[in-house]
Amino acid sequence: MVYVAKCNEGRVQAIRGSVVDVSFGRSLPPIKSVLKTGVDGSIVIEVMSQLSPSRVRGIALTPTQGLARGMAVIDTGSPLLAPVGRQIISRMFDVFGQVIDREPPPSELQWRSVHQEPPPLVERSSSSEIFETGIKAIDVLLPLEKGGKAGLLGGAGVGKTVLLTEMIHNMIGNEKGVSIFCGIGERCREGEELYRGMKDAGVLRNMVMVYGQMNEPPGSRFRVGHVAMTMAEYFRDDERRDVLLLIDNIFRFVQAGMEVSGLLGQIPSRLGYQPTISTELSGLEERIANTTAGAITSIQAVYVPADDMTDPAAVHVFSHLSASIVLSRKRAGEGLYPAIDLLQSSSKMATPAIVGERHYAIAQKTRQTLAQYGELKDIIAMLGLEQLSSLDRQMVARARRLERFLTQPFFATEQFSGIKGKQVSLKDALEGCERILRDEFKDYPESALYMIGAISEAKKPESLPLVGVEKVFGQDSKPPLQNLTKQSD
Repeated sequence: MVYVAKCNEGRVQAIRGSVVDVSFGRSLPPIKSVLKTGVDGSIVIEVMSQLSPSRVRGIALTPTQGLARGMAVIDTGSPLLAPVGRQIISRMFDVFGQVIDREPPPSELQWRSVHQEPPPLVERSSSSEIFETGIKAIDVLLPLEKGGKAGLLGGAGVGKTVLLTEMIHNMIGNEKGVSIFCGIGERCREGEELYRGMKDAGVLRNMVMVYGQMNEPPGSRFRVGHVAMTMAEYFRDDERRDVLLLIDNIFRFVQAGMEVSGLLGQIPSRLGYQPTISTELSGLEERIANTTAGAITSIQAVYVPADDMTDPAAVHVFSHLSASIVLSRKRAGEGLYPAIDLLQSSSKMATPAIVGERHYAIAQKTRQTLAQYGELKDIIAMLGLEQLSSLDRQMVARARRLERFLTQPFFATEQFSGIKGKQVSLKDALEGCERILRDEFKDYPESALYMIGAISEAKKPESLPLVGVEKVFGQDSKPPLQNLTKQSD
């Protein structure tokens, strides 16, 4: 689609922070049109409302320093445009499609409006397919949907960005697909580290990065998600490739919309959020779909304010997700990484018709064991493990081994932990959980299953110190679970 400038000129009438009122003597520019003003058109404004037959109100997508009343404003005659094409792969862009990786700009780019309609229902695929991530806890208990949306829910500092980075590393091996990383309200430091890390790992050749940094105006952060979505739609619809779209952080999109709404003077709704939060979020999320041409699979980090799952932002985002991965600060404190709360997290794909009877049975048995252990934690804390029955003690030992087996060293954290990252297939992950549930590793200390890949990597008990539950029974030569059984007899 080609947009032609109309040479429609106006004048700045009022400036209030990022809100700019512009008057036009001729026809008014349409809603969502882009206006340019300032020196060399460096200040970009998006029209948000028409106040009168001669006046519009817009939100500046750039800082407004130097803007003054009476300055000339040019109507570009087009909405915000995003670059698309094969040339954007391995590059990093801002919300205006300008490269920010200090490399020469790509040539022969196509430009498309960031405001696109979701694909019609007749073009969507109705088949359900599992999207493997190579992370044991997710693939076994929280299988992701190919062409679906999964959320990483958690507070600050529990590992959302690290988990997203690991998924990029694991998924980039598929040469047919392309990954797009969208940083909404991202810290400059994190963006630079991710770019360097992906470049050093050699996976940048199949990635596109789009950033709306934390220091940029709310209008810019509010539109950067639409820019990344337009790029993803190009690869899905034109190139017919599968796309992995990672958004960090979708809460910042809602937050930017809240700031824009406040600047425009809209009456806030619950907890200060914008009254249009549902519409704005749906306009972005519904464009993520699995069609006959290809699939856009999205994994989105969701910051949860004060770890409150009833916060309106978390509730509205959750309604769009087919899987939710809840990160737990308590598990992070215990050193169980990835710090996924295995009982609070869920997936709509975990049904026998989709994952198969064996996978479903193993996942349900694992959940049941972990849930029973969770119910007994208070009793263990007050009375001690010795007061439990023999069967309960065996179940506790089994659950603790499952918890440790579902930990995993990440490629993204090798430089910090010193442990080589592991990518585990779904087959190996299911086999490990199944063997632990059958008590095949009851003679192994818990530490033998901690931070390993496949179950075959578990070391012999003689080479490892006894930790955790085993400390209760002393460090004798007998396996802990055998001690439990004999004591109960």
